[in-house]
Amino acid sequence: MKKINKASVSYLDDLIETMRDDEVAQIEFIKANIEENGDMPSAILSAIRIVAEARGFSHFAEQADLNRENLYRVLSDNGNPRLDTFIKIMNALGLKLSVEEKNKAS
Repeated sequence: MKKINKASVSYLDDLIETMRDDEVAQIEFIKANIEENGDMPSAILSAIRIVAEARGFSHFAEQADLNRENLYRVLSDNGNPRLDTFIKIMNALGLKLSVEEKNKAS
């Protein structure tokens, strides 16, 4: 049996490729990330960046009415988007913000 050497693919690259044409998976990924990491803004921004990469970063920036460089900056590990920028990003994702009371037990 001949051994085939495959170039290794990073987990992140594989995740992006897996979600490339699956908007349902993209939305579920972001929703799950927000539920699990609601107190970690950098993790939420990272999940959004992964989806932006899956959709094509330049195309996504255009949909969000942001320039690509600004989008890279706000979705970086040190990103801290203004509320109006975050709302543009959520709109481009087809999502809306909502508010609900925290479970009093937590």
